[in-house]
Amino acid sequence: MDSPLFPLFADLKGRAVLVVGGGAVAERKTEALLRAGALPRVGAPALSPGLQQLADADHIQWLNGQFDPAWLDQAVWLVIAATDDNAINRSVAEAAEARRLFVNVVDDAALSGFHVPAVVERGPLQIAISSGGGAPMVARHVRRQIEELFDQAWGQLAQLVSRKRGLIRERFPELAARRRFFDRLIEGPLLGLLRARQSIAAETQLLLDMAAEAPAHAGSVVLVGAGSGDPGLLTLNALRALNQADVILHDRLVSADVLQLARRDADFIEVGKSAQGHSTAQEHIHALMLEHARAGKRVVRLKGGDAFVFGRGGEELQFLRSHGIAFEVVPGITAALACAAYAGIPLTHRDHAQQLRLVTAHCKDSLDTLDWPALAQPRQTLVFYMGVAALAQIRSHLLGAGLAASTPFALIENGSRANQRVISGQLRQLPDAAAQHQVQSPALLILGDVAALADELHWFGAAPLHATPTVSSLSAKTAPPTLADAA
Repeated sequence: MDSPLFPLFADLKGRAVLVVGGGAVAERKTEALLRAGALPRVGAPALSPGLQQLADADHIQWLNGQFDPAWLDQAVWLVIAATDDNAINRSVAEAAEARRLFVNVVDDAALSGFHVPAVVERGPLQIAISSGGGAPMVARHVRRQIEELFDQAWGQLAQLVSRKRGLIRERFPELAARRRFFDRLIEGPLLGLLRARQSIAAETQLLLDMAAEAPAHAGSVVLVGAGSGDPGLLTLNALRALNQADVILHDRLVSADVLQLARRDADFIEVGKSAQGHSTAQEHIHALMLEHARAGKRVVRLKGGDAFVFGRGGEELQFLRSHGIAFEVVPGITAALACAAYAGIPLTHRDHAQQLRLVTAHCKDSLDTLDWPALAQPRQTLVFYMGVAALAQIRSHLLGAGLAASTPFALIENGSRANQRVISGQLRQLPDAAAQHQVQSPALLILGDVAALADELHWFGAAPLHATPTVSSLSAKTAPPTLADAA
C-alpha cells in the first residue's frame, strides 16, 4: 500500500512559483496562485488571452519560449507543469526533482511531488480533499457534499475567532478549557447570528461567552463500542464521543481505521488483552480511567464490538460508579452480528434456527462451565467468541454432547475488515480446517445450519474457503453415531 500524502497548506504570499504552459489549464493554476498571493512566472511560447491580460497588467512575469531548465534556477518555490505535451511535462518534473523542488504535473500523479487538492473555501477556513492524484473526480464529488454541510457562516466564524484569538487564549490559557469553550461556542447561538448577518451581535455574543464563568468541568468516561473493525459501522454517538475525547483507552483489536476517526490530539493509550502476548490487567485499566477522569478529562473507553457482550463493560461501570465518576454508554455492533452479516450468514432463519446463543471460549475454565447438552440442541445457532485456541475442545465437547459431526461451521477471521476470510466446513473438520488455513485471532466461530449459507449468500470480500478431509477429521467422521447424526 502506498504511503498517504502529507497534508500541507503552503504560504506562497510574495513567493515566486513557476508555471510551465500557456493554455487554459495553466491559466486556472495561475489564477489560483494569484489568489494565494504568489508571484507567478509563466513560461510558454504563447499565452492564452487571459494570461496575456495578466502579463500586460504586470500581474505575472512571462518567460517567452520553450521550457528551459534554467528557469528553475531563478529562486522559485514550487513548479507546476501544465502543458499538453507529455515529454515537456516529464522534462519539467525531472529538472525540478534534480533541484529538490516540489512539482505538480497536471493529471499525472506519478510525476508529481505535490498535488493540488479540491478545496472548499469559506473565508480563511479551507477544507482540502485529495485522492492522492489518482481519482480527482471522487475528490470533487466529496467537495460538493462538504459544500452543502458548511455554509458561509463558518468562514465568518473563522474570521471572528481569528480576530479575537489573543483574547481567547488569554481568557482560557489551558488547552482543555479552551477546547471546551469552543465546543460551547459552536453549539450556542453564534453561528445563527452570523447566518442572519448580525455581525455586531455575533461579536458581542462571543465576548459574553468569553466573560461568562466557565462551568466547572468534571471528568467523565464514555464506554464506546467500536464494532468489529469497519469504521462505517460506528454509530453517530460513537463518532461524537471520539471527537470530544481527551483520552482514548482502546483495546488491541480496535482497528486503525476506527482510531483515525478520533480526535488527532487526544492521548491514545492501548490497554488490550491477548491470550498469547502482553496484556493490560483490568485493575490497571480501572486505575487509568479513574486517574484521567479525576483530572477533569473526557475519557473514551473504546472496546471492539460491544462493551456489554464479553467486553467487561459491566465491571468497568461498577468501578466507575463506586468512585463517583460520571459515565455513559454508546453501544457497538457486536462481532456476532457484524461478522455474520459480512459473511452472508443469517444468525436466525425460519427454516434452520429459532435460537441464538453467544458463547465465550476465552479459557478452559469458561469451557468447563458451559451447558454442553443445551448447546448441542438442534435448530439453533452457536456463536463462539475468542475460541481460536480452543477449537479442538469445542468440537470434542459438542460431539460428546450429541451434536452431529456434519453440523456446518464458519470461521470468520477479521470479520468486516478488508482482509476478512471465511473458512467453512463441518464440525468434524473444525480444528484441522483452522490449522490448514492458519486461522489467527481475531476470529469468530459460527456453528449451525445457517453457517452453510455462507457459500450461497457471501457478498463481502473473497468467497469462503473450504475445509479438506484429514486423518483426524475422518476419524471424527467414523466416531460412533449420535442421535443427532441419525436425525
